[in-house]
Amino acid sequence: MIISPKFPIRSFNEFPEDELIGKGKPALYGEGFQLRDEARLKFNLMKKAAKEQGFNIYVVSSYRSYSHQNGIWERKYKNYRAQGLSHQKTIEKIIRYSTIPGTSRHHWGTDLDIIDSTRGIPSNPLSEVHFNEGGRMRKFKLWLDENSEKYGFYLVYTNKAGRKGFEYEPWHFSYKPTAVKMLKEYKELDIKKILQSNQLMGSENFTDEFISKYRTENILDINPLLLP
Repeated sequence: MIISPKFPIRSFNEFPEDELIGKGKPALYGEGFQLRDEARLKFNLMKKAAKEQGFNIYVVSSYRSYSHQNGIWERKYKNYRAQGLSHQKTIEKIIRYSTIPGTSRHHWGTDLDIIDSTRGIPSNPLSEVHFNEGGRMRKFKLWLDENSEKYGFYLVYTNKAGRKGFEYEPWHFSYKPTAVKMLKEYKELDIKKILQSNQLMGSENFTDEFISKYRTENILDINPLLLP
């Protein structure tokens, strides 16, 4: 018999559960992006500072609702299954870069994917090659390394040796003052129950072992400065 993992009852309710899983309607602000107000204000300051140094920050993605993330999930799920991958291999391939709907940090209004569009927007903007040595956004990355944290934005999925979960994403930043509080509350949710009650495509293949590993590696094995 499979025993569902137990999680503590939420003791503090600053953020409603539906907002933590992308089904709420948080107040969001921004031009060309959507963030919570404090994050939006700090991001605009960072964008202005970058502009003064010759970089034009372009937001590829910010807030994503559960429905939006589910669309991404289902498209990839159907595609990989059509290629002949098993349910397990399909899920493993998707979660190299894409989150399971209901577990994305983009649901919070604190996270965004950014690039430098000074030299135009490439067809594959969210590719590590642009940020690596010799890449068109290398100087921008170095500027972010030195300055983003001054505005409260921290890289989420680092290239630290031994880190598990999602692959390195030099474009994904999170507004720490709010995101840390949201992650603290998110950790108290029963993720498996939420995912299966939403009848997510493929969720019948989410075993207790898989959920525990995904929670430990994909949700929590991030930049330690973003942990509560």
